Amino acid sequence: MLRVCADPNNLPFSNDRREGFENRLAELLAREMGARLEYTWWAQRRGFFRETVNASKCDLVPGVPTRLDMVLTTRPYYRSSYAFVQRRDAATRVTSLDDPALRRLKVGVQFIGDDYANTPPAHALAARGIVENVVGFSIYGDYREPNPPARIIDAVADGTVDVAIVWGPLGGYFARRGRVPMTVVPVTPQVDPRSLPLAFDVSMGVRRKDAALRDEVQAVLTRRHDAVAAILDAYGVPRVPTPPRATTVAGARP
Repeated sequence: MLRVCADPNNLPFSNDRREGFENRLAELLAREMGARLEYTWWAQRRGFFRETVNASKCDLVPGVPTRLDMVLTTRPYYRSSYAFVQRRDAATRVTSLDDPALRRLKVGVQFIGDDYANTPPAHALAARGIVENVVGFSIYGDYREPNPPARIIDAVADGTVDVAIVWGPLGGYFARRGRVPMTVVPVTPQVDPRSLPLAFDVSMGVRRKDAALRDEVQAVLTRRHDAVAAILDAYGVPRVPTPPRATTVAGARP
């Protein structure tokens, strides 16, 4: 049995209807391992790892930052970055955090949790003194609604903000499904000397003592690399090249 810990309402990553790309990856793993797939559903909030995989309620967490210290991780199976999401008919196209247009456009960014901790793009904007024209959205959204993190993309579609800076997989997926055509462009610079990194390697995690399971999962990810890439492509997950010395962090989902 392959017991996976996942959020029941967090597309494009996972949901309890098994519609996310991490659901698809878990199905691929289970099939390759000859195992029956079983989920433990838990909202990805503070304490997620303590209450799930590290409480032995499940064994595997897809989509964790590489070298996350709370679990033992595989090698990265993709690398993505934050991205600019804009309406395709936008008069000004933004591709860099140093673009002067960010000082006059209405910019949507996400914050984390109830304590209003900031995400990397919020730090990057603040480091440049871009504050007054920034609109904040909770990264968790209203969990009573489907796809709660998608509200920031809805704001791009309806013109509430001119540009949103969001984690690439989120932007890539919901921009494809938006009410209007949108563009998704990885931010530059991806390693910003004035703030936190904006690109991250992503792995799968198991309990720290479960090296055998980690190695088994790694073997499948390596052997089925093309199938993994096809799943990521199907969900519009933008990937960026791994630099010579990839930046990794300890923490929850980037």
